[in-house]
Amino acid sequence: MSEVKVNKISPRSGTTVTLGDSGDTFTIPSGATLTNNGTATGFGPTGAVSWDTTAKTSGFTAVSGTGYFCNTTSAGFTVTLPATPSAGDIVGLIDYAGTFDTNALVIDPNGENIEGQSSPPNQLLSGEREGVILVYVDSTQGWLPISGINEGTDALEPDVYSVDFLVVAGGGGGGSNAGGGGGAGGYRTSTQTVYGGTVITVTVGDGGSGATTGSNSSISGSGLTTITSAGGGAAGNITLPGSNGGSGGGGGSGLFSEPTGSGGLGNTPSTSPSQGNNGGAGNNTPQSSPYSELAGGGGGGANATGSAGTTAQGGAGGNGTASSITGSSVTRAGGGGGGSYTSAGSGGSGGGGAGAVGGGSAGSGTVNTGGGGGGSGFPGSVGVGGKGVVILSMPDEKYTGTTTGSPTVATGVSGKTVLTFTGSGSYTT
Repeated sequence: MSEVKVNKISPRSGTTVTLGDSGDTFTIPSGATLTNNGTATGFGPTGAVSWDTTAKTSGFTAVSGTGYFCNTTSAGFTVTLPATPSAGDIVGLIDYAGTFDTNALVIDPNGENIEGQSSPPNQLLSGEREGVILVYVDSTQGWLPISGINEGTDALEPDVYSVDFLVVAGGGGGGSNAGGGGGAGGYRTSTQTVYGGTVITVTVGDGGSGATTGSNSSISGSGLTTITSAGGGAAGNITLPGSNGGSGGGGGSGLFSEPTGSGGLGNTPSTSPSQGNNGGAGNNTPQSSPYSELAGGGGGGANATGSAGTTAQGGAGGNGTASSITGSSVTRAGGGGGGSYTSAGSGGSGGGGAGAVGGGSAGSGTVNTGGGGGGSGFPGSVGVGGKGVVILSMPDEKYTGTTTGSPTVATGVSGKTVLTFTGSGSYTT
């Protein structure tokens, strides 16, 4: 056996030295020590990583063959595993400051499976001083932990939690000439389990203008049950019925031989539990009666039907429903009051606009409550439906801060972070 004794091997040219040829074997004898003062790459299949000794404090994309000290003292963050990994790629992660139990580290597999599962997409490390070595196997099993795991005590846990939703649609517009009040926007609540990395798309509906239906509000996302609240029904103008919607619009007053407008139907399309109530009908004025008796019906509200118009008295809008999702009780989705020549109907609690008397101006639904617009007198201007709102509430420690559409963010609400969307946008869990 030949033997070469040197103190240093350097390339004759360039910066690369190659040992042997493909298929050759190099043996390190027992008792010998290899000291790495640089960066070792391509050793993934051995199950070892080279540690990056600069602690990470914010999100980053990992490189195969490297271990990372992750410092979540200030806040949790996300580690994205390498894209298009090969079999044997390896990544190490460890709790630098013993704070994973307070601010968990999120592991994003970058479109690959973890432990053979594609859902939930992300996993957590949430134990104090916890660490894990992950090796990529194939597209079926994906990334598998080879340390930091014992049977029944998997270091990885799904990034999954519950989010409360309140979804209120835009209110309907009021009717003209002793017309009805607009129906409130549909009012729906939901509590759903979400996975980390899910994009929740939020749509906030606008209120309807004169005698038009409000627009829908909704939330949707991968793995979520889509929640759609229907726009409030448009109110009927004189002699015309109210329209169906989340809550129905109030009907317009009848005039002499013309028919009375019926109230629109609420909870359309049907949901369980109901998202709203029917509007009230307008009153009927006989041939011999004066215009002073004209009166429209009130729009339906989330918690009550609109009142029917009576002789010279517009119907009151149906009351809305209270929610404490923001930390204090707020009532939303009240119906608009019916208009009248003599005595107009009041708006329902929760942002419903009041009806108008004679030639006065009706009240509009309150913005971001989904309240219905008030009906006008004879003549007069009608009220516009209030724009809707979508509110999300989740545990403070789960809030990622990734939003579009500029929602209002309130943290520390009894341990919850509350996002109030007054316009369309999104939130990524």
